[in-house]
Amino acid sequence: MAKFNQPDPRNEGTQCWVNGLVLREEASVHVLDSAVQGGDAVWEGLRITDGKAIQLEEHLTRLLDSAHALAFSDIPSRAEVRQAIFDTLSANGMRDGVHCRITLTRGRKTTSGMDPRLNVFGPTLIVVPEYKGMVYGDEGIRLVTSAIRRNGPQFLDSHIHHNNLLNNILAKIEANVAGVDDAIMLDDRGFLAETNATNLFLVRDGELLTPFAHACLPGLTRRFVLDSAVALGIPCREANLTLTELYTADEAFTTGTMGALAHVVEADGRTIANGEKGPVTRLLQRAYDEHILDTAVSLPR
Repeated sequence: MAKFNQPDPRNEGTQCWVNGLVLREEASVHVLDSAVQGGDAVWEGLRITDGKAIQLEEHLTRLLDSAHALAFSDIPSRAEVRQAIFDTLSANGMRDGVHCRITLTRGRKTTSGMDPRLNVFGPTLIVVPEYKGMVYGDEGIRLVTSAIRRNGPQFLDSHIHHNNLLNNILAKIEANVAGVDDAIMLDDRGFLAETNATNLFLVRDGELLTPFAHACLPGLTRRFVLDSAVALGIPCREANLTLTELYTADEAFTTGTMGALAHVVEADGRTIANGEKGPVTRLLQRAYDEHILDTAVSLPR
């Protein structure tokens, strides 16, 4: 399992939201729910720190935009989703060190089948709050390249934050078999896309580089890092990047809501530079730690 993402006994007996509050141990969705029938759902991962929901509004925008792109009917309003999150956190007294998995499914069907016209009961909104540490430590991560390609827009647009994660899961299995932390996923043309769980950045000759969002989720932490680089005067751009450019990079790191910025020490058995965290990574990590809460929304008391 991930380094710092182990089950926490404090989560026992907490409440979740499944179109209303319910005990975690009793929470369930209907056997005919679209998430069960076909992975037909969208999701977000929200981090709660020091009484604040980090990038809450950005997460809500992506969730609702993804549901709209998939032509969900009767999508709940931004205010309704926000209130469900707040009510669930409040019911558990959770205000720090918490991860919320927010899922919106197309909802329950009248009978088994793929046709969305069978969804006549409205979407199912699920909020699962958990005490959970960050996914990675500070010692760096090791990666291996997966044989599984990341979806391009001609297959299933990765800009939709959907629940069809089997290609990511298959890539993660390859990483597990290789005994490393995560897997690098290439796009349909063989360029770097992202890892199975995070966005990917390289530093070469003082320039910050990240793959085009052709076959990767344009992550919120990714956006924050790019904006931070501009503010700090670090040259940065999106580019078509190859594995060789990763192997020979001066620095490399990943970004994600539950991983923040994690430096890469090894890819496919090649040590990245000297295997240590580089100066640009340190600078951007510091900017993240100092300013990410600026994007946060305070939880009501």
